[in-house]
Amino acid sequence: MSNIQTQKSDVKIESSSKDTDNTSAKRVKRPLSLDDVLTNELGFGWFQLRNIFLVAIPILVSPFANEYVFSAAAIPHRCRIPECGEVGKAHKYDPKWILNAVPSTSKGFDSCHRFAPLYIESNGTLGYCPANLFDNTTTIDCEAFVYANNNTVVYEFDLGCQNWLRALAGTLNSIGTLLVLPITGYISDRFGRRIALIISVLNLGAIGLIRAFSVNYTMYLILQILQTTLGAGTYSSAYIFVTELVGPKYRVLISATSSSLLGLGQMTLGGVAWLIPPWRTLLIALHIPCFFILFYFWKLSESLRWLLSKNKHSEAKEILLTIARVNKKNISEKSLNALLQEKEHDVVPSQSAGPGLVRSILNSSVLRRRVCITPIWWITSILVYYGLSINSTGLSDTMHLNYILTSAIEIPGYYTTVIVLDNVGRKTTLSSCYLVCAICNIAFVFIPNEMTATRLIIYLMGKFSISTVMPSMYLYTSELYPTEYRHTFLAFSSMVGRVGSIVAPLTPVLKEYWHGIPSFMFASMAMLSALLVFTQPETRGLKMPDSLAEAEAIGRSAFTVNKKAVQHTEIKQS
Repeated sequence: MSNIQTQKSDVKIESSSKDTDNTSAKRVKRPLSLDDVLTNELGFGWFQLRNIFLVAIPILVSPFANEYVFSAAAIPHRCRIPECGEVGKAHKYDPKWILNAVPSTSKGFDSCHRFAPLYIESNGTLGYCPANLFDNTTTIDCEAFVYANNNTVVYEFDLGCQNWLRALAGTLNSIGTLLVLPITGYISDRFGRRIALIISVLNLGAIGLIRAFSVNYTMYLILQILQTTLGAGTYSSAYIFVTELVGPKYRVLISATSSSLLGLGQMTLGGVAWLIPPWRTLLIALHIPCFFILFYFWKLSESLRWLLSKNKHSEAKEILLTIARVNKKNISEKSLNALLQEKEHDVVPSQSAGPGLVRSILNSSVLRRRVCITPIWWITSILVYYGLSINSTGLSDTMHLNYILTSAIEIPGYYTTVIVLDNVGRKTTLSSCYLVCAICNIAFVFIPNEMTATRLIIYLMGKFSISTVMPSMYLYTSELYPTEYRHTFLAFSSMVGRVGSIVAPLTPVLKEYWHGIPSFMFASMAMLSALLVFTQPETRGLKMPDSLAEAEAIGRSAFTVNKKAVQHTEIKQS
């Protein structure tokens, strides 16, 4: 009897499932997606490679706004001693008599204090300054400074012993990167990826050149935040531009390549700063290449996904045919018609229609949770990424080499994502890398300074781990949000994440209180993010969602990708 009831129940469930499938099939108005056409008809060829090559220069120059790491770097300094004939900033930094006038420390001599003068009638000279001119039992703060070199704004604008003011350059740089993201996201989603990219690159170059002629530190700081506010959207614009051009099969590779170009740009920054120490000349040399985009911007094609999402069918058709011609492929008339037809209203309307974006998020627990969690990943990744880069300059005396090494280790980290993301998935990759990064940062605190090689290896392992996180996080975030608002959501997550980049330039100053504070800060945030990754669905092998409804359905719908078609079947829960 129970078997008969079970069979009847099975029949009902099967029937219900078929009915649901039929209903879902009726709801799907566009069974053929751009991902499907890119995968099965247009492929990956010279058209995509050409566009990647064209955006390579914008990606390479995008980290150049971070040159404050060198132009506002701390330089050795000490108190100026007028009793011994010093009247300017350019005297010898460590004359033989210096310990007669300045207290000694474990690192040599004090940078911010000196012995109080006795104000006796006789004075010393630059070559002879006896100890009897000073009271070695009383110290006073420096009134003026002498510097070891004259290549940074610290010397130019006399910022000795004002570490927090000096670090303000990096903080304002990061605030600018926070402010730029909603601006760039709006321009990109409203006027197109191509326009957003060109505007960002030209702003980056123009304001960077003007900053080279700053007449005081206030002007330098104002131009710093202005440059990043108007130009730091270069990388996000370029990333969206190239990622939307390919299908799921090549998305991870393109993400890793874009991030590797960013790492190469940072290595270039370190190398140019090493070759051109004067900060004004450095700024000019770094920002002139930004204007190269003027020679080829007309060659850049607008994002197909953006054109289709805006129903710009004539432009989209032209690009589709161009891709087919350049890649030596054929696109069927049926596929063209399917992609270019006007979007019809589904039986269940998209959540983006009517109530608006913000209200749709508030009405959706899934999207609301996503919007709260993804920015935490970004805060952690950006804090640790930039924090390790900035603090690397203090690993040894060779500041530029340290920066280049920590940038170079990013490239194998980025391409590691190509191997692991599609094999083990987004969630496992992100959580594992966050955890390894946390362990490396904790271990680094307890390794003695004398073990230089071991410290460097552990430090680079931590940077390698967070470098693997960066492209994975970019890709994962992009896959969780829909085409119509992808840049807006990505920009929002990155914007909130810039809290990490605001804090990162201040972390070296925290070492004055205890050397382990920055590393423990990085480790704790990495552990928190590792846990939060598991609250989101896996997106490996899924098509990029085109609407808010599709984005919300990830993880609880049949969202499959195969060689013939990309179909989305929404299953309503009774």
